[in-house]
Amino acid sequence: MYNPQSFQSDEVDQLLRNAELRDELERYVDESITCVNVHQLTVAAENEFLASMLAWEQAPIVPIYRWFEPELRLPRPDALNDGSLHTILVDVLRKLHQKRIVLDFTEHLSDRELYCLIYRDILPAREKKLDQVCNYLHWDCTGPSGDPDVWLTYYASDEERDEWADLYDQPLPERQSLPYPRKLPREPGAG
Repeated sequence: MYNPQSFQSDEVDQLLRNAELRDELERYVDESITCVNVHQLTVAAENEFLASMLAWEQAPIVPIYRWFEPELRLPRPDALNDGSLHTILVDVLRKLHQKRIVLDFTEHLSDRELYCLIYRDILPAREKKLDQVCNYLHWDCTGPSGDPDVWLTYYASDEERDEWADLYDQPLPERQSLPYPRKLPREPGAG
């Protein structure tokens, strides 16, 4: 049965929460808050957006290895044989996913190369630690600044390769099969 008082109470609660969030965000206001057309959102959806902005602004920036308790410290890659390295790699990939860190484009890397990337680049990287369940940190493993040759060689679709060639008017690297196919945990709902 429809109860108009309960609807009005929820609407009032949403509006009060909206004002609260906007007050808290006041010191962080920049152009990102004005690019959202709030007239196209419900108050509840706007509140969700504002709450995620506030969480982003207030999130601490810490090295990823410190996101773990105890800190996630790995043995030096050169101190491990291939079997030990693989076992530790499987475990660290599981732990990263538990902290909502997803590694993208890893299948051109051997286990040792991926382990070294995690050891050298990912774990010491200072990132915002968001504790919201819906937030995932995606790490592009194609190299510094996302190496287009690696992406074009192994991961880009034919259409993406053609678009890139047209846009940059450069020859494409030869397409190659992925040498190290692996199934890594993904963000829920991701392909």
